[in-house]
Amino acid sequence: MQQSSHTTSLSIRSFQFCSNNSVTFTNMKLPTLSVLYLIHLTSLLLILAESTQPPFSCDISDPRTKSYPFCKTTLPITQRVQDLVSRLTLDEKISQLVNSVSSIPRLGIPAYQWWSEALHGVAYSLRVTQGIRFNGTIQSATSFPQVILTAASFDAHLWYRIAQAIGIEARAIYNAGQAMGMTFWAPNINIYRDPRWGRGQETPGEDPLVSGKYAVSFVRGIQGDSFEGGKLGQHLQASACCKHFTAYDLDNWKGVKRYVFNAKVSLQDLADTYQPPFQSCIQQGKASGIMCAYNRVNGVPNCADYNLLSKTARGQWGFNGYITSDCDAVAIIHEDQGYAKLPEDAVADVLKAGMDVNCGTYLKKYTKSAVEKRKLPVSKIDRALHNLFSVRIRLGLFDGNPVKQPYGTIGSDKVCSQEHRNLALEAARNGIVLLKNTDKLLPLSKTKTTSLAVIGPNANSAKTFVGNYAGPPCKPVTPLQGLQSYVKDTRFHQGCNAVNCSSAFIAQSVKIAKGTDHVVLVMGLDQTQESEDHDRVDLLLPPKQQNLISRIARVAKNPVILVLLSGGPVDISFAKNDQHIGSILWAGYPGEAGGRALAEIIFGDHNPGGRLPVTWYPQSYVNVPMTDMRMRPEPSSSYPGRTYRFYQGPKVFEFGYGLSYSNYTYEILPVTQNRVHIMVESSNPHRYLPVSEMGDEVCEKMKYTVKVRVKNHGAMAGKHPMLLFVGRPKMVNGRPVRQLVAFQSVNLNAGERADVEFELRPCEHLSSAKKDGSMVIEEGSYLLSIGDKESEIQVVK
Repeated sequence: MQQSSHTTSLSIRSFQFCSNNSVTFTNMKLPTLSVLYLIHLTSLLLILAESTQPPFSCDISDPRTKSYPFCKTTLPITQRVQDLVSRLTLDEKISQLVNSVSSIPRLGIPAYQWWSEALHGVAYSLRVTQGIRFNGTIQSATSFPQVILTAASFDAHLWYRIAQAIGIEARAIYNAGQAMGMTFWAPNINIYRDPRWGRGQETPGEDPLVSGKYAVSFVRGIQGDSFEGGKLGQHLQASACCKHFTAYDLDNWKGVKRYVFNAKVSLQDLADTYQPPFQSCIQQGKASGIMCAYNRVNGVPNCADYNLLSKTARGQWGFNGYITSDCDAVAIIHEDQGYAKLPEDAVADVLKAGMDVNCGTYLKKYTKSAVEKRKLPVSKIDRALHNLFSVRIRLGLFDGNPVKQPYGTIGSDKVCSQEHRNLALEAARNGIVLLKNTDKLLPLSKTKTTSLAVIGPNANSAKTFVGNYAGPPCKPVTPLQGLQSYVKDTRFHQGCNAVNCSSAFIAQSVKIAKGTDHVVLVMGLDQTQESEDHDRVDLLLPPKQQNLISRIARVAKNPVILVLLSGGPVDISFAKNDQHIGSILWAGYPGEAGGRALAEIIFGDHNPGGRLPVTWYPQSYVNVPMTDMRMRPEPSSSYPGRTYRFYQGPKVFEFGYGLSYSNYTYEILPVTQNRVHIMVESSNPHRYLPVSEMGDEVCEKMKYTVKVRVKNHGAMAGKHPMLLFVGRPKMVNGRPVRQLVAFQSVNLNAGERADVEFELRPCEHLSSAKKDGSMVIEEGSYLLSIGDKESEIQVVK
């Protein structure tokens, strides 16, 4: 818009801030341009004024507080919530059933925002600005690696420490007045079932045990519990929400969208694959939130499934918290899926099923008419409100001034602290996976490497490194910046116009590569290739990117180093088999410190130890429909099955694969017992016994310890994840080929050895799911394995 050349004036009022952050005005006139500047300044000042005071209820300076039982911290939470809900009108109750909650001024209750994000660091809320703001004294937060890379460390205590740091930063942002809520919709613990899924990067991978352990570690960390659990009490540092419940792992594949997808899942697959991470999240992690997913499972929308939300989560697993829909998931039940005939039916369905809050506006629009049409009793609204207000009270939001509460002293200095930034670096170091290292090309010599070419569209992109669901990072370091700190003569070219590489700059890249000692190619994917609402249709790199890699590799003085950024698996068979490509590193999306971590690994200041948390399939796997939810293979139809537990076809890299600059060996030490006796009297004539008949006491007595000796034969210290599997000699009765039963990460100096103990729980680790979903322990021979070592166990009745 062109600015007018003449000056006009507007009548406005001058302003001043009052103690309650309101503004008073007096009449005055100013030129229009000045007015615009003043309005802008006013907005900034208002934001700053608001950011100094976090929202809360039950202020002791408010005379009403003493008369409200819901403000009395000495009363049980249930009693406080009952009092609060009893004081609300129907309209006020309905206003609390959506993510953007209205204030209730007459009771001194401020507005609240249920939707905030903290997948791998406190983040912006997508399409929502109220949850978290980075426009005050705090303008960034520590950006840890995307979850799929963090999972590659196989270090549950590291996962806990990351979540703990996120929870501390979240509370600091709230205390600074830059948060309208303390409920964070993370972690994403769906099974990474198909390598094309755009959101697989957000998950801990394809294994149910890993996903469950990650869920427990994350929830305990962010909510303020101890690593072992059991010390949380009623106060929450922040609230975690495990999502997306359940069997959700397709976003938008060849026109099939998550909003209408009907996941046809067997009871067997639900029991041993899709549900266990959520059960762990609830029973062990004690999560205070669950998100029900968009999709239907066997015809029933997740958010309208009473058996799932009330019978299973609350009834069988003892969930104590709130259940939110995914955003607009209530609306689609009527508008897209056609499951509910009317909007009021959709509202009634979800509230009767056990859902509590709607991300969206559907409940705000249609709940009252659902009540008036007698489709929904008010008691279902009250039930939801009880769950919602209980969580807000546990967060300390109804206990008066937060500064005087348990987490009130967490200040802004805790955000982007050196401790947290060091932790982000540690996580990136320990997650990065070395996939190839021919003739020990890596690490490069610091003294002999005098020139370095860094080429690729991901080499200098801080945005790519933080992945999705990310906030503004503290001090991001790209690979180019990291490598420049090691080699003064570092030459850079982007190589492609973008990650999709629709235009490749081959001549310029080749020229740079020819003139340097070594070449580091930083390639892979980004959020334009895989993301929420965008599943891939193949497993290859963009064609011109792959061609660029091969062309440069052929002309370089020495074998090149290929660094891949991606959330999902990529078929890089061409690079794996190319003698001109000496080393390959997978770095996921490694967060703000990823560039430094990569440089340290390339030049030997850190010994890589990450291991793949997903199977890397060949391109031919795309012939398997992404919509097929079956985990187990079906040879008669050539269906290959999914994940390392069931898939027996060709692989580019297998689950758990990862090299190191050291060589590690294992020895399974003689066990005190190699026979597991099922100590239950049973008239069951079969060669198996249902776990449900054994009971907790018997299962506890059956557990025992397996000791493994590990030795570092290399010249460098290293952190090494140890993965213990169990399997049967033959894949029968739908049992997995093998199953991860325990993992630990151990630090070993050069030449050092250690004896590591793993706890084996037969009821959990030796059981399998039958077709009806029941878990049973079968008689017979089992093989414990770690690396290339095996030990037999016999199960007898």
